[in-house]
Amino acid sequence: MEFIEEELKQLKNAGLYRSLKTIEKIDGSRVTISGKEYLNFCSNDYLGLSRHPKVKEKAIEIIREFGFGSGSSRLISGNSVIHEELERKIAKLKKREAAIVFPTGYMANLGAITTLVGEEDAVIIDRLDHASIIDACRLSKAKLLVYPHKDMGALEKILKRLDKFKKRLIVTDTVFSMDGDIAPLAEISELAKRFNAMLMTDDAHATGVIDLDNPADIVMGTLSKAIGSLGGFVAGSRQLIDYLRNKARSFIYTTALSPAACAASIAAIEIIEKEPERIERLRMNSRLLGSETPIIPIIIGDAGKTMEISRKLFEGGIFVSGIRPPTVPEGEARLRITVTSEHTKEEIECLASLLRELIPA
Repeated sequence: MEFIEEELKQLKNAGLYRSLKTIEKIDGSRVTISGKEYLNFCSNDYLGLSRHPKVKEKAIEIIREFGFGSGSSRLISGNSVIHEELERKIAKLKKREAAIVFPTGYMANLGAITTLVGEEDAVIIDRLDHASIIDACRLSKAKLLVYPHKDMGALEKILKRLDKFKKRLIVTDTVFSMDGDIAPLAEISELAKRFNAMLMTDDAHATGVIDLDNPADIVMGTLSKAIGSLGGFVAGSRQLIDYLRNKARSFIYTTALSPAACAASIAAIEIIEKEPERIERLRMNSRLLGSETPIIPIIIGDAGKTMEISRKLFEGGIFVSGIRPPTVPEGEARLRITVTSEHTKEEIECLASLLRELIPA
């Protein structure tokens, strides 16, 4: 298979080859890699809940009671009281009638979008929506239309010409994963209502981070970011959730999320409800870097230059990933910095100081 060797060579020449860094230890905002400790500024564990004692204790308790794996799909014998408790917790958190849990957020998007629209329908997305949304739209076989990032005039123009389609679905990230900005949900919702379109939001980077008045019909999210666990979900009306339970292929034809992961998510949601100071610390740390969310992109442009700066940060004891195409558009390679509630002011100032050295104003 010579084509594999050739394509890998092309990736390396273009500065787009990816390799893994192996974490040996995690201690709050710090990780150990190859025996050396680094400040971690590229984790999505925004509230530090993946290592919270109550989260770990709850997961261990459920492992002792249920074992680790679910052993089957939810519709056969993989469903448990823990899955159902988690779904009730998510529904309450998202202020919806019901929720359904998937093994990953990617599978939640695939399941929801491919179930809700098909060949006779249209799906409209923001240009910067997550890759899982794009993949789901393509698999649905619905007519895919893309509007420029947060451009409500362009979205309106698209909606005006979709009368011939049976159903119309607008899908947007709430917090955009690579840019850290927030979708104009009120304006999108108004357009959806005016043109009789369904509205779906991807709350992966919003859940547990920002408390928005979300008007969407369908709210998707993940349990692997601020919740600190694993899994994806969709929340909405009871009828919608019943429909997905019966029709979504990525729910029906896969082994259920482990009870331990569900238990960890339950504990994390309870902590979020009882410890609002965690979210306030996160907001304060985000503001220190001039952002309304924990995602702070620094666009460099050139992929090679981006990775060079990432490497120099690493040499200086700071772990920040360089993000390159196809994750972001050509010419928009960037450092994607994320802060958490666990970072101290001194650690953030250390990052800012080294960034000023490497990227002069």
